[in-house]
Amino acid sequence: MSYEEDLRENERTISQLVVDASHDIQGIVRSEVALAKAEVSKGAKVMGKGVGLLAGAGVLAVFGLIYLFHTLAHVIAIWLPLWAGYLIVTVVIFLVAAVLGVLGKNAVSKAKPKPERAMKEAQSTVAAVKDAARP
Repeated sequence: MSYEEDLRENERTISQLVVDASHDIQGIVRSEVALAKAEVSKGAKVMGKGVGLLAGAGVLAVFGLIYLFHTLAHVIAIWLPLWAGYLIVTVVIFLVAAVLGVLGKNAVSKAKPKPERAMKEAQSTVAAVKDAARP
């Protein structure tokens, strides 16, 4: 048997190489997806605990504000009737809420949630792939 015949028997065809490469790529992608799932799962558990603690803190803060507003109304009642103290505190709360509402509305109207940069990148990638596929 000559060297060339031996070499031909040991060589794999291009289609065999492509199949092997695609299997290798699939394995890599699967392992990367599994790793990402594990990381997201772990992060979600920690995030859930943090969100629960923040919600508890928020509830307690709201109760604290309620008592603070009652205290302010009673302090104002030292000079004015109690109803006037509650009225003043209520008006101030509604004014602050109105200002925050207007600021929030303006911020939402300025927001651009559309991922324009990512869309442009995806379009350029698709165009590059199409150009590369053309003979």
